[in-house]
Amino acid sequence: MSPQGRGPGLRSVNTRELSEVVFNNRSPRSVLPVWVDFEGRPRYYPVLQPRTGRIMYSYRGHLWLFRDAGTNDSLLVNQQELFVAAPNVSRADITLPVFTLKERCLQVVRSLVKPVDYRKLDIVQSLYEELEDHPDIGKDLQRLSLERSETLRNGMLE
Repeated sequence: MSPQGRGPGLRSVNTRELSEVVFNNRSPRSVLPVWVDFEGRPRYYPVLQPRTGRIMYSYRGHLWLFRDAGTNDSLLVNQQELFVAAPNVSRADITLPVFTLKERCLQVVRSLVKPVDYRKLDIVQSLYEELEDHPDIGKDLQRLSLERSETLRNGMLE
């Protein structure tokens, strides 16, 4: 959905063209596959354990995201944030992105400290806010939709 909840956003295309793809979790983390449905809503699929794979029967134009099942951090698929199923694409290799030192530190602190205790830490104010801003698939879908719109708009201007 768009940021205001109306209008076009990222969503899967409703096609009948089968796309058999192997989701390969090449990361050390448990992975949550997320299909973006025809309305742009996330639909969660069973978790892929580290270093395992699963054959998925999807359709051309279906959109998939992959998240860390424990932290909800965004993962990469074929070195991109978003996977678009297509008949000629048979593999979806899921890997960790290269996190910045700051992102990785926030992940570790979130894993060690309860959210109610963040403000008890002796850190600068802006880090409290960043700790409280947990990874969110809705925000990521909005951002990806805006990026896609800008790319399409820029392509039309050139």
